[in-house]
Amino acid sequence: MATAAPHPESILSPGVKAPDFTLMATPDQSLALHELRGRPIVLVFYPADWSEVCGDELAVFNQALPLIREDGATLLGISVDSVWCHQAFSKNRKLEFDLLSDFQPKGKVAAEYGAYDTQHGYCKRALFVIDGQGAVAWSYLSPTAINPGADGVLNALDKLKKQS
Repeated sequence: MATAAPHPESILSPGVKAPDFTLMATPDQSLALHELRGRPIVLVFYPADWSEVCGDELAVFNQALPLIREDGATLLGISVDSVWCHQAFSKNRKLEFDLLSDFQPKGKVAAEYGAYDTQHGYCKRALFVIDGQGAVAWSYLSPTAINPGADGVLNALDKLKKQS
């Protein structure tokens, strides 16, 4: 199975093994993707804390969190902002899920998923649902200025649940 996006405008497709990673969730705690294996994982790559569209997108996911958890999934937000920025943003927005920092080396994990915008130096707005075995079950790349909402993720989780 391929693990890299075939060209810069592509994100990982369904069926591809999701690259493992370890990112900082707080200044002194990291989270590794493989630690969550066995249940679905939702990855929300987004450009930046404090931007209007990103704030709205993460608020939608915060509201959808009970439905995501009902499906047994873990929700993670990822951007190139620092853990300190994530802490302030998460507290301000009252987010109830972890924001992971793809800060150093900047955008390394996002690039592995095909979700790093090298021209602008931030994450693309990309969504991934990873199944319990660690494969991408669903992915979506949204235009940077468009909030994709949570419907696609919820539908993908529902489909995963029906398959098991």
